Amino acid sequence: MPREQALSIARAFLPKRPWGNRYDYYYTQTKLRTDPLYPGVLAALRGTTAPVLDLGCGLGLLAHALHADGQTLAYYGVDIDADKIRRGQQIAARSGIAGARFEVVDLGARWPTHQGSVAILDVLQYLSHEVQAGMLQHVAGILTPGARLVIRSGLGDDSRRGRTTKVTDLLAHLAGWMQEVPKTYPTREGLETMLADAGLRAEFSPLYGNTPFNNWLIVAERG
Repeated sequence: MPREQALSIARAFLPKRPWGNRYDYYYTQTKLRTDPLYPGVLAALRGTTAPVLDLGCGLGLLAHALHADGQTLAYYGVDIDADKIRRGQQIAARSGIAGARFEVVDLGARWPTHQGSVAILDVLQYLSHEVQAGMLQHVAGILTPGARLVIRSGLGDDSRRGRTTKVTDLLAHLAGWMQEVPKTYPTREGLETMLADAGLRAEFSPLYGNTPFNNWLIVAERG
């Protein structure tokens, strides 16, 4: 993402007082500047009008990225981390992002109701294969005409990128940033099968950027 745009979004995460914790600010700035995730997702959703459900939203950066891109899509973010949801809700409201709402949801236990597009960004590896398949079946049923499912996921294989992805995700858990331990990295073949079984037509594109990770962007629609 362009430097000025990334900085503009990150400034919303600055603490109200000079001596406050600036972790979210630095994390957001680094994430937006170095990770090709959001430019890829923004391009995939551009031209759509349906509300977006962000499964595993974290701090709700997608809401800020959409707003900065001029995409006025209603946003609904859910995540298991109640503290991130609290901070995300406060910062979205402070930033004047209309229509953004947040909720604490354990995706291993239930999936929220929704009608529109769905984003699943860096989440699938924290779910079992059975939950992944069930979630994609559920998502296929809530996509409205013209809506899209946008997935960013590390794919499981024995490549150097695949090994680096697994180690980094484990370190993120040990550092306390991610509450869950990775369970199952989907393979491309397995994910293609799950999406097809859910009645979705999907396109896969590598989304490495300048990172060492085995990340892919998958954009799916009803077949």
